Amino acid sequence: MVETKTENNFILEFDENQLAIKETIRNFAEEKIKPRVMEFDESQVFPIDLMQQLGQLGFLGILVPEIFGGSELGYVEYALIVEELARIDPSIALSVAAHNGLCTNHINVFANDELKSKYLPDLASGRKIGAWGLTEPGSGSDAAAMQTTAMKDGDLYILNGTKAFITHGGVGETAVVLAVTDKTKSKKGISAFIVEKGTQGFSTGKKENKLGMRSSETTQLIFENCRVPAENLIGNEGEGFTQAMKILEGGRISIAALSVGLAQGCLEASLAYSKERKQFGKSISEFQAIQFKFADLATDIEAARLMTFKAAKMKDQKKNILDIAAKAKLFASEVATRAANEAVQIFGGYGFTKDYPVEKFYRDVKLLTIGEGTSEVQRIVIARSLLQD
Repeated sequence: MVETKTENNFILEFDENQLAIKETIRNFAEEKIKPRVMEFDESQVFPIDLMQQLGQLGFLGILVPEIFGGSELGYVEYALIVEELARIDPSIALSVAAHNGLCTNHINVFANDELKSKYLPDLASGRKIGAWGLTEPGSGSDAAAMQTTAMKDGDLYILNGTKAFITHGGVGETAVVLAVTDKTKSKKGISAFIVEKGTQGFSTGKKENKLGMRSSETTQLIFENCRVPAENLIGNEGEGFTQAMKILEGGRISIAALSVGLAQGCLEASLAYSKERKQFGKSISEFQAIQFKFADLATDIEAARLMTFKAAKMKDQKKNILDIAAKAKLFASEVATRAANEAVQIFGGYGFTKDYPVEKFYRDVKLLTIGEGTSEVQRIVIARSLLQD
């Protein structure tokens, strides 16, 4: 059993099952993903075959109850899986996190049993990939300013609008979409719907040509008089914004875990390289300037990991995680940014080439201070929590 203590008596423990999951996903990442990382990155093609294999292993329905085809695990296991994937390829980790934590989990947490029975088994198995439509061209951090509308028309809702920066917007066959059902109520007039690929009036727009996370597809979703059955409303009208904020709360744990994994990947690659690279007649690992970089990175990563798994464990215990999830996401994403920067510096000129993994880590990492709420938004959340005490 692995046990780590912190000053506030929080004890992080991984049981035998969790350690087995960690070993399984690590082996999968090393054997199935690592040899293809640059293939995925250069082609910018979503690796559906790999996702289906992850689904067969039970890693696409991590939080879903067994009755609906899932693995019925918790956020600690979820964080372990995302961290291990990100250590090898952050873009695959991002896809797994988005599929599990956003679309699938929104249905899992807030939909009725009829909708869960209809949609979760395919999502949990990987037979279908999920997308989650919140962000729009004019509303990012200010999600309540969305313009996509859903007007009731008998036993249908008619959706019109555009979503932007949607993970799996093209390959996703099941989407949870947020839309305004009552413009007079601001965020209390936003509702959530399940929209299936192939629904008339629902199409995929521009695919983004991104800096990093390139194999994790990001596109627009376009709704033009898209007719969605009224029974595909998740919960009640006006509950969508509150639902989305709760989903993002858990999503911050996954981005924190992704950040820890990316930072760990940077550290491991840099350690290995420093022992091989010789300058002035000795390995660069023997220079104190390099050793201090490693010491600082290792300390920061351990702190970020503790914060991340504290948030995950509290989530599993159904405690309020608004504050700790924001802290974990903020700190871990900025640690990952420093780790990627230092890794390229340690590699020197070689770190600027695609022959070594730190170049990709450097490109991938920037998303982590933006997605699931920017660092600035996390600071707002943390400050509000402090001022409310």
